[in-house]
Amino acid sequence: MLLLHLFPEGVEELDGAYAVYADEPPIGFDVVETEDVREGWEDSWREFHHGVAVGRFWVGPPWEEPAAGLEPIVIDPGRAFGTGAHPTTRLSLALLQDLDRGSLLDVGCGSGVLSIGAAKLGFAPVIGIDLDEAAIEATAANARANGVQVTNFVANGLADELPRTDVAVANVALDVVEAIAPRIHAPLFVTSGYLDRDEPAPAGWDRVGRRTADGWAADLLRRTG
Repeated sequence: MLLLHLFPEGVEELDGAYAVYADEPPIGFDVVETEDVREGWEDSWREFHHGVAVGRFWVGPPWEEPAAGLEPIVIDPGRAFGTGAHPTTRLSLALLQDLDRGSLLDVGCGSGVLSIGAAKLGFAPVIGIDLDEAAIEATAANARANGVQVTNFVANGLADELPRTDVAVANVALDVVEAIAPRIHAPLFVTSGYLDRDEPAPAGWDRVGRRTADGWAADLLRRTG
């Protein structure tokens, strides 16, 4: 959005208009009203990110204490990526915990939750790719903070050649899952990013597992033939 480039401090859509956050009223725009915001508003987004338990793991932000008895995956989301609390991330991570360890490809790695979780589970090598360079930077930083090795780089899962691995995971939209599936070079494919009413059925794959939560789903697909 152009407004984000003009007002990087923040933009919010409110009742058909836009609220922008800036030190001074914007020049060249029709200003309906202005008001002061409370001190510390720029970090208020942290109030919406909380840790969650996923099997053997606690996944959460660095400003919260990990739950006792669980292995932490500490994720700093910055302001563009989640900390792993979304059901599709939790479901994908739960499925990964049931699989034999091997090499793994994370398509659309985002903040790196699944890549880091896989590395902590003993998958190796772990490769994370994403279209967004900011996601690659976030994954790299979070992997370092968690003390794990993840190879990550910018790549388009729909166009670039994908590496051969033992497992692939893609927590993305349903149409992207179905488009990527034929290009995956792995016998097992963990997919999510869609509602539980959706059932991806790409040619050449059988569904051998499914988990659901809060209206969302994740599937384990096995390549046929």
